[in-house]
Amino acid sequence: MSELLDKRSVFVHSHALVESSRIGPGSRIWAFAHVLAGAEIGAEANICDHVFIENDVCIGDRVTVKCGVQLWDGIRIEDDVFIGPNVTFSNDPFPRSKQRPERFAQTRVRCGASIGSGATIRPGITIGPGALVSDGAVVTRDVPPNAIVAGNPAHITGYADTPQVETTVAAVAASKADAVPALQARGARLHPLPKIVDLRGALSFGEIGVHLPFEPKRFFMVYDVPSLEVRGEHAHKACHQFLVCVKGSLSVVLDDGERRDQVLLDSAKMGLHIPPMVWGIQYRFSPDAVLLVLASHCYEAEDYIRNYDEFLAAVAAQAHV
Repeated sequence: MSELLDKRSVFVHSHALVESSRIGPGSRIWAFAHVLAGAEIGAEANICDHVFIENDVCIGDRVTVKCGVQLWDGIRIEDDVFIGPNVTFSNDPFPRSKQRPERFAQTRVRCGASIGSGATIRPGITIGPGALVSDGAVVTRDVPPNAIVAGNPAHITGYADTPQVETTVAAVAASKADAVPALQARGARLHPLPKIVDLRGALSFGEIGVHLPFEPKRFFMVYDVPSLEVRGEHAHKACHQFLVCVKGSLSVVLDDGERRDQVLLDSAKMGLHIPPMVWGIQYRFSPDAVLLVLASHCYEAEDYIRNYDEFLAAVAAQAHV
């Protein structure tokens, strides 16, 4: 949030009602907007026509709030957020006339997120950094960083700025090993696996040092996942993982803190190595999907990083070692 300056550095339309003096330089507040005295607005914000901002509201720098939006007590908007026209926020999960709760639910829109027109955001929700809420979505639970959500209730349909490998895994598996695309996430790699077919059926295998880049100490399987659910959403400090979709298909998002990939796993002939300090997400499970995961370590709760901000901080600290 910028240092607060006097209103001479702020444009306020003659038909706007601005009671707050805590507005950053370069901000613009347009006609018929109403900003209550306790609100705080950062630098270079753009508050459009017919916006209402209550007292306990904090808005960061370079935020755009389009027409017809009401920001109620408890809402926190971080830097570089876009809020489309007629987005609806609420701050009380069980509102009653003339009954004010002791404390309103806090809703947070993290830096760089965008909310499309006509979306509804339930109270107490956090929309993660870089996320995109599609037009008309009804958001009933937290949106992960960089996720794209749509629908009612909103569900994840993709990840922003995350390229999918151009060739599907099944097509690559049918080709030569040197056709396997390189991944951007640091240390992650696709590994073709052999397949032997005869009259008795098909067999696929992997050998340590040839196909598997580590010696497994543990395995687990994931299956019967509802198609709209998301799994993973964590990184490991030391553990390597090797993923094989033995049946059906699913998408895996990899994030090293700077670059991201999205990989469609749809063949038992391809394995995906996820090294430590890479954030992994699995979603878009087909109804028959069965995911086999080999791990280099036995389960250790302290090896997991489950908070994305903590993950980014750990990546940054590691880079400065």
